[in-house]
Amino acid sequence: MSTFFKSYLPLLLLSLIVLHYQYLIVGASFHSDHEETSTKHHLMESEIGAHRSLLMMQPPMDCGASCKVRCSLSSRPRLCNRACGTCCQRCQCVPPGTAGNYEYCPCYAKLTTHGGRRKCP
Repeated sequence: MSTFFKSYLPLLLLSLIVLHYQYLIVGASFHSDHEETSTKHHLMESEIGAHRSLLMMQPPMDCGASCKVRCSLSSRPRLCNRACGTCCQRCQCVPPGTAGNYEYCPCYAKLTTHGGRRKCP
């Protein structure tokens, strides 16, 4: 063995040990994060399945008619109908009346824009 390898062998071995140790730490961290994420994903899927079965028992809502009533007094009816239609499709409900009454449809009330404002009229 050459003197070059003999002088750097301890440093090389130490580097390999450190790399192996870092790999073990990162691998363990990745697996625990992955298990938490998959558990959360599984819980969300089961909740969605429960809500989906409830929605399947109810007849589909006529979003067009409901939004037409909701937006009848709006100063911008086309914009109101578009936003209301999106919210109705997601929530399968529209609050009664032309404004307010969000307590009748909590999902409709919770939808917000990227700016944090209410999405649904």
